[in-house]
Amino acid sequence: MTQYLAVKNGLKLGEFSSVAVGAGDTFIAAMQQDKIQAGMTTEPTITRLLKTGEAKILVDLRSNADTQAALGGPYPATSLYMATDWVNGHKDETQKLVNAIVKTLHFINTHTAGEIADQMPKEYLVNDRDGYVKALEGGKGMYTKDGIMPENGPETVLAVLSGFSKNLKGKTIDLSKTYTTEFAKAAM
Repeated sequence: MTQYLAVKNGLKLGEFSSVAVGAGDTFIAAMQQDKIQAGMTTEPTITRLLKTGEAKILVDLRSNADTQAALGGPYPATSLYMATDWVNGHKDETQKLVNAIVKTLHFINTHTAGEIADQMPKEYLVNDRDGYVKALEGGKGMYTKDGIMPENGPETVLAVLSGFSKNLKGKTIDLSKTYTTEFAKAAM
């Protein structure tokens, strides 16, 4: 995603380098120590950096509307990725994993951000429950209610990946073979 956004906004591959710095405290330390000048991370790390003024948002992907504007469509980033061969050989295990995710999505969509925060391990709130709740309130809409792939989601992902990946440029990909809704539908 970072590579795509850099290329989309005028940088060429090779004019920047990617460094894995993790999230949370390690991401914040990398910014503070000037090991990275820009980065992509998730909540609650974003809120922590905004609160201290140590960072600003260049491209906001924390809501459906912002993601649509930046990428041209929905981006189903929170997904369960598994090799097709493993799924085909472990349908019961796969169903149990998907059941847990769909149950979690239902919980997210039927509870307030405060109620969700109450269920999180205290260390995840990083001593800022209010910041966590505020960030979650803003981002809850990014989660589907049922785990079903959003319409046009695969097309957006392909467009993003094709924007910088030499392995995908000019290739035709049957997107219907890249995901299944079989297990999410069964979980409902």
